[in-house]
Amino acid sequence: MLGARGGWRALRRCPSSIFSSSSFSSSFSSFSSSSSLPREQRAPAVRLRVRQALGAREAAGEVQVQGWVRSIRSQKEILFLHINDGSSLESLQVVADPSMESRDLTFGSAVEVRGKLVKSPHKMQNMELKAESIRVVGPCDTLSFPLKAKERHPLEYIRQFPHLRCRSNALGALLRIRSEATAAIHSFFQDHGYVHIHTPIITSNDCEGAGELFQIETSNETQKSAEKNHFFNVPAFLTVSGQLHLEVMAGAFTHVFTFGPTFRAENSQSRRHLAEFYMVEAELSFTESLQDIMQVMEDLFKTATSTVFSRCPRDVELFHKYVAPAQKTKGRLEQMLKNKFVTISYNEAVEILKQASQTFAFKPEWGCDLQTEHEKYLVQHCGEVPVFVINYPYDLKPFYMRDNEDGPQRTVAAVDLLVPGIGELCGGSLREERLPFLQSRLQRLGLADTYQWFLSVKNMSWGSIRFGFTAVTFFFHLGRMENFSIPLLRLSTVIRKDSQA
Repeated sequence: MLGARGGWRALRRCPSSIFSSSSFSSSFSSFSSSSSLPREQRAPAVRLRVRQALGAREAAGEVQVQGWVRSIRSQKEILFLHINDGSSLESLQVVADPSMESRDLTFGSAVEVRGKLVKSPHKMQNMELKAESIRVVGPCDTLSFPLKAKERHPLEYIRQFPHLRCRSNALGALLRIRSEATAAIHSFFQDHGYVHIHTPIITSNDCEGAGELFQIETSNETQKSAEKNHFFNVPAFLTVSGQLHLEVMAGAFTHVFTFGPTFRAENSQSRRHLAEFYMVEAELSFTESLQDIMQVMEDLFKTATSTVFSRCPRDVELFHKYVAPAQKTKGRLEQMLKNKFVTISYNEAVEILKQASQTFAFKPEWGCDLQTEHEKYLVQHCGEVPVFVINYPYDLKPFYMRDNEDGPQRTVAAVDLLVPGIGELCGGSLREERLPFLQSRLQRLGLADTYQWFLSVKNMSWGSIRFGFTAVTFFFHLGRMENFSIPLLRLSTVIRKDSQA
């Protein structure tokens, strides 16, 4: 984004004659004559990204584009190249004299092309580059290179080459979408006055309380484990959540968020369980309504989705066409972004599931957690729109969620957002600020000493949001890319136990 703006600022500084249609022919002739000058005597070329060049509305003088050759076609009187630099799914067509072809100019080679950006006569592309020089920066051995030109390799094949798969269209599109979604999330919170907090990656806290942690030890500790001497004097782990650290910060800043890596040592090979992923978490101080939290969830969902649609339309289209063709429902998605999300209580959800004609692998009962099959059914039942499920049973949720004090079927003020095709996307809750309630529950759980510090910061009401980024792209059904071991918004460098990571 910044590169694009910088490139166009550079173009604007070029002489106005470059952009004048009336003087374009004279610019072209002067360019031809100046090209015979030694390279060091020529005016510096404007460096453009492929995305900038494709989006140009007018022809330009001498420009320079760098990238990798995606295809090459030599004819008797003309040489065609398509080059890509990762900034766009589409490649830029280069038109050159056949004399510029060389043995090193092959598919996959890194090149630097200088020439004129001109209008393309073809309907499928706006601009093309009329080459004056082509320099091969780095050759590519096409015989040993595993990715071949004009072949659509299946994902199973690409997984065999983790160091090269970012060069494929599918993963390239995925990474661009993740980049835009990440930027949209940060922009959303910054625009709404949240302070970004970098919570620790190494911690002694087990926020989830499930024991699914990666413990950190030095090599000496591993060799002398019997001595029980810890580097930090206490056991240390990779974080499973930045929430508790964030709640401390919420005692000084009314709106805070963090967006960083989290780690789960879950012994699972499923597509929904990752050892490493990125998670967005936010805390809102002085919040007494679950509706406030739900509104932030909904606004963030819609903002990030709309941004990805507007910034990466061709990338999204690629997934709808080749990865999950049955999921292309643009009209429904646009309607989803316009309307309010549906809200039902946990009690209502259980009753809906009990009355369903569908047979579930896990029988729905009050007091049991909702399984993925239940969540998907609830979304279908509500018309294939995102659904908030609120007020979960007290015993299902962690100690810090606020007790609703609502009778024998005791619940807490918690919410999960379910989305079409996936199920749970994110969760949140009001936090328990009443010390007697917190102390009582911590004592029952045997955690009173461990979380004594936590009690000292509880002098206000607040709410929390957690996007465990199993998606933000699940909105438009790119969750199928979890087969790629990188689910779209668990924005992560993924580590998995199997060899297909």
